[in-house]
Amino acid sequence: MNTQEIRISDYNYELPDARIAKFPKEQRDHSKLLVYRHGEVGEDVFYNLPKYLPEGALMVMNNTRVIQARLHFRKTNERGEHSGALIEIFLLEPAQPADYEQMFQTTGRCSWLCLVGNQKKWKEGALQRELKIKDDVLTLSATRRGEHGTSQWIDLEWTAADGQPSAVSFSEILDAAGELPIPPYLNRDTQESDLTTYQTVYSKIKGSVAAPTAGLHFTEAVLQQLDAHGIEREELTLHVGAGTFRPVKTATIGEHPMHTEYIAVRRHTIERLIAHGGRAIAVGTTSVRTLESLYYLGLKVMANPDLGEDEMHVGQWEPYEDGRGKRDDGRGKMEDGRGKMEDGRGKMEEGRGQKDDVREVLQALVDWMARRELTVLHGSTQIIIAPGYDYHIVKMLITNFHQPQSTLLLLVSAFVKGDWRRIYDYALTHDFRFLSYGDSSLLMP
Repeated sequence: MNTQEIRISDYNYELPDARIAKFPKEQRDHSKLLVYRHGEVGEDVFYNLPKYLPEGALMVMNNTRVIQARLHFRKTNERGEHSGALIEIFLLEPAQPADYEQMFQTTGRCSWLCLVGNQKKWKEGALQRELKIKDDVLTLSATRRGEHGTSQWIDLEWTAADGQPSAVSFSEILDAAGELPIPPYLNRDTQESDLTTYQTVYSKIKGSVAAPTAGLHFTEAVLQQLDAHGIEREELTLHVGAGTFRPVKTATIGEHPMHTEYIAVRRHTIERLIAHGGRAIAVGTTSVRTLESLYYLGLKVMANPDLGEDEMHVGQWEPYEDGRGKRDDGRGKMEDGRGKMEDGRGKMEEGRGQKDDVREVLQALVDWMARRELTVLHGSTQIIIAPGYDYHIVKMLITNFHQPQSTLLLLVSAFVKGDWRRIYDYALTHDFRFLSYGDSSLLMP
């Protein structure tokens, strides 16, 4: 199969608006759970998830936290009143400082790459608005520096009443002035409840403009049940960008430019993956993209042990070069060996399905980090996972139901070896709720 020739029209289905969940279930873990197991489709409730998972398995979750990335300003009129056109600045990616952690701690000024709504009304000059944080009144200013690819470089500055730079952090600025960016397909304004319900209970690291929604179903009770069932848990970070909502507008996916997202994975997490035979249960497509990217980053350092830290990037089509992303070539060949996850009796069994080289590749990545005394791997990925791709690390997937003709649907199809339509037909005919606030599925090919 030539993955780049896949026609996105073959991944379409009718999704009535009534099936899109506008709000979450009142109790997160009471959402429905579709269970796809070796071609059989059934259903349960999400709080019963642990009983389907093999004891002793490793579950990997994305601990990113959604930021209040929408900032609104009004143009001033001739009298200096803020009553003009409403301008929205949507924060996409930190520019100065470029590091996420530094960005949210910075004071006084910073720069972001942004999308600008109603841009035609903002021809020149700075936008300003007043904020009150605790007992301090601040002025937040936004200045457009120019285009940067498909986005705008925006300089932000916040000053105290005396005009001096403020000691308030940018994290506090966003908490006071920003709006949580719920998905556009919900067709409603952000509500106070979204500040809680659109975050996973284990979210920690600020940086996403969209939630890793497969994790929204987890509660502390479910996490405790996983622990009691002997499921080990590890966390990684992929900051979800606005590109996750970008529709595929090209006829074939080879013409679709995949967005880049930034990842951070602890060395300890990679070592735990090695200890589990290089296989994991992924919570959400963002965890999938990160875990599978680790394999290709490992191949990079195997080929070049002196690779620089700034070169830790997986390109969109790298997995398909030399046939490494396909299941019918030498390196990706499915061989007899250890590693298949068996769920029926809740334990790990010997069998077919694990590639012998995964642990070696991950170990090369650990060794590369150790030589540089890195405890956290920072990198980026543009990987596109579509039919023709052979999964290396992810053996089970927990995910929501995705939009028609989306790259996320392609990822699911690759995972279930093309059987996505039967899964989605079942969900549509059995009253499942779709998209970010919708129900969940456990996929075990």
